[in-house]
Amino acid sequence: MDPFTTVTGLVASLDRLNVDTDQIIPKQYLKTIKRTGLKEGLFYDWRHTSDGSLDPTFFMNQPRFSGTSILLGRDNFGCGSSREHAPWALLDYGIRCVIAPSFADIFYNNCFQNGMLPIVLPDGDINALFDTVTATEGYQLTVNLDAQSISTPEGNVLQFTIDPFRKSCLLNGLDTIGLTLQHEGDIAAYEAKQKLAAPWLFSG
Repeated sequence: MDPFTTVTGLVASLDRLNVDTDQIIPKQYLKTIKRTGLKEGLFYDWRHTSDGSLDPTFFMNQPRFSGTSILLGRDNFGCGSSREHAPWALLDYGIRCVIAPSFADIFYNNCFQNGMLPIVLPDGDINALFDTVTATEGYQLTVNLDAQSISTPEGNVLQFTIDPFRKSCLLNGLDTIGLTLQHEGDIAAYEAKQKLAAPWLFSG
């Protein structure tokens, strides 16, 4: 997966509590195991009105938010089912970082496995960011994972915490498979030893 180091990008806000994974990527888009093309289903039901037309009030349909790479959310972001397609869809759209007061555990873990950074900030900081994004077209933030900081155009710096192991994996672009392959030499040596000790396990 792509490493996450520093991202400077346009910020959009999704002012809804308990954003669940079925809204992030509806069930009809779960037939594929490919990680591309899912942006077409991202927030599909919220992007459209009941007659199927685009809802002009939703951020994805507003030109000012075209190219968003950082998304602001509210409490319990990513709740619902454990579908990994949710972070895939966000990434396919171009979002590398989601900032919220809290996340559902499974979605939070899936973000790290796919190169996306979920950041938890206090409600006060989130509210201030929501107000500023609403009032300021083209508002950008700089997220520095190594420094664990979010820098604003006004010169403010917000610090966030992150598990050191997850931080290292993101910085180095390592998912579970990547971590395993770091021990490829040891794995090959073990298999060679086992082929000699128990060749019947490797026949056929």
